[in-house]
Amino acid sequence: MHSKDLKKPDGRNLTLYSNQPIPEGLTAPSPFADPQHANPHLRWHPLRGEWVTYAAFRQNRTYQPPPQYNPLAPIKDPEHPTEMPAGDYEIAVFDNRFPSLALESHDPPTLTVPTAPANGHCEVVVFTQNPDAGLAYLPLSRIELLLQVWGDRTVRIGSQPHIHYVLPFENRGAEVGVTLHHPHGQIYSYPFVPAVPARQLAQEREYYLQHGASLLCDMARDEAADGKRVLFQDEYAIAFVPACARYPYEVWVMPTAPCKDFAALTPPQRESLARALKTVLLKYENLWNRPFPYLMAWYQAPTDGAEHPETQLHCQFYPPYRTKDRLKYLAGTELAAGMFAMDVLPETTAYELQQVEVRLEDPA
Repeated sequence: MHSKDLKKPDGRNLTLYSNQPIPEGLTAPSPFADPQHANPHLRWHPLRGEWVTYAAFRQNRTYQPPPQYNPLAPIKDPEHPTEMPAGDYEIAVFDNRFPSLALESHDPPTLTVPTAPANGHCEVVVFTQNPDAGLAYLPLSRIELLLQVWGDRTVRIGSQPHIHYVLPFENRGAEVGVTLHHPHGQIYSYPFVPAVPARQLAQEREYYLQHGASLLCDMARDEAADGKRVLFQDEYAIAFVPACARYPYEVWVMPTAPCKDFAALTPPQRESLARALKTVLLKYENLWNRPFPYLMAWYQAPTDGAEHPETQLHCQFYPPYRTKDRLKYLAGTELAAGMFAMDVLPETTAYELQQVEVRLEDPA
């Protein structure tokens, strides 16, 4: 993997990545000349026991611009700069102009609930220069590179003293609130372990103390032995609809052997994980022969320097559709009680996805 660090005119960082050497002379453009001076803050929710972040300036962020004003496309006209330079590279990562978390956050307001600076970091990860090429259609070599990029960002940002957890994710489709349709994801780096991964880590830790093994690795082993819900499996990686799925087309993707984070992936694991990920993405795309919206979230070990033998790097997909033309809305029991209600069995949706044929060969 090759990388090149650049600085935008408004002070934000940009890093270019490629499987090949990146040419010299590239400069980092920005649609904005001046720094944002973002100063989000946290407010404690006493009833839920969790932090909420506030960044009112995000109301003015770019929202579904027409293709000719795509800020994630490579720059063509210096008079109308975008976020991306023109040149030979594959993936770009830059500081979000409208962050919900910022390392330089300071002086939170004094309120009736505890507050704190939102000392985290938010980055945008642009998967390709092609605005029409979804992650499912990128070559396997690009997806492997993306796994390396996520590892590099985790190491870089996770080394900051305020950062305790790094979460790469992709929102795809207007149904999940995407404001820019160019293929991209984000990385949120938090000054604490957020509620969802914290709860998962607690369950993993308890299981490890009782059994001396990884909960997720044992789940993957059992799913592989059962076979009813498996979508991809080879020596190093597996993808399956979990028996406990909360969304109709939920899928988990992970290495089969213990691996706590992206940086710990071996080359064979990374290659297999890319194949597993692309298999799932193509099955989604081909299920109804149309772009398939989802949230893809990657969970890994906290960045606190501990070993964390209990936790396992893995991805969870949350697609919003429950049928071809019906969304699964989170409403009464999900939002008010926190208990999900499923209208379809995981075995049924797993069978649907198993019947979808895909080809992983890279395009010529």
